[in-house]
Amino acid sequence: MGARCPGTLVAMTETDVLGAPYTVETIDLPEDDEGAVVAKLVHRPATPEAGAEPRGAVLHLHGFCDYFFQTAMAEFFTGLGYHFYALELHKYGRSLLPHQTPNFCLDLAEYDAEIDEAIRRIHERGHSTRLVVSGHSTGGLIAALWLARRTAEGRNPAASLVLNSAWLDLQGSLFARTAGTEAINRLGQRRPYAIVPRTVTGVYAETLHRDYRGEWDYDLTWKPRDSFPLRAGWLRAVRAGHRVVHRGIDAGVPVLSLCSAASTVAPTWTQQAASTDTVLDVKQIARWSHQLAPHVTVLRVDGAVHDVFCSRQAVRERAFDEVEKWLLYVGS
Repeated sequence: MGARCPGTLVAMTETDVLGAPYTVETIDLPEDDEGAVVAKLVHRPATPEAGAEPRGAVLHLHGFCDYFFQTAMAEFFTGLGYHFYALELHKYGRSLLPHQTPNFCLDLAEYDAEIDEAIRRIHERGHSTRLVVSGHSTGGLIAALWLARRTAEGRNPAASLVLNSAWLDLQGSLFARTAGTEAINRLGQRRPYAIVPRTVTGVYAETLHRDYRGEWDYDLTWKPRDSFPLRAGWLRAVRAGHRVVHRGIDAGVPVLSLCSAASTVAPTWTQQAASTDTVLDVKQIARWSHQLAPHVTVLRVDGAVHDVFCSRQAVRERAFDEVEKWLLYVGS
């Protein structure tokens, strides 16, 4: 299955669940084998200093079992003078419809059309003078591959790419990444909706959500504590994306790849969980980031969690400072 083409292109905005000044609009997409499909585009306007013109726009892509709720990130970018947009990919968060399998796809290129349509709307509003694409975890993989395809076609719309713990390899043993991947390929082709067994501890959610040990208030039906099931067809698509990255791609823009300084495998919550990546292997992130483009900067943020911008305030503010300096350095 390849990229979808959007249907209705007329944008009608309403106040988002986050409240003003956030708005949200719908991108209608062609039906698939489960029925109707939509994506949602969330917007927070730029708030540049008095007398200053907006610098451009940021388009953010979330990760797996995720959606946009990270208001600190949006406020950081809008404070720098960027219009902030977050694309809720189909079957995620605001875009998830009752009849759908959450977070499911068969090919990461399925998201190309909704990303393209989001860019078209941003450009139509005059906000894309300098476009920064942002991606967290699986969204970082999706964003990098999409930019590489558009670069190869000679129509890359972005000025830079900021990645936040991009998922660039399968964490775990060499066996899981080789023979295990081949087993997933076969299962994903024959039975794409089959659930892949795994252990989910809920430790990461405990570091984030305010009902546990975190500071963030987000919808646990859109981002469950124990995650959504992994489907074989979806994991097959992700591993195909990993193989493309490992061979080397050109995202066509300077890339900043942020991740924690350390990873922790924690079956139960510990203090280390609040200052390390408990989801991905940061050594893999640092290694494979250099396969994304000729100009890549890797920044290991001491004390960061998997979503660097959801780390403790002092840590995320240090990360924001580094992002601001890098954007100035590359001219975004």
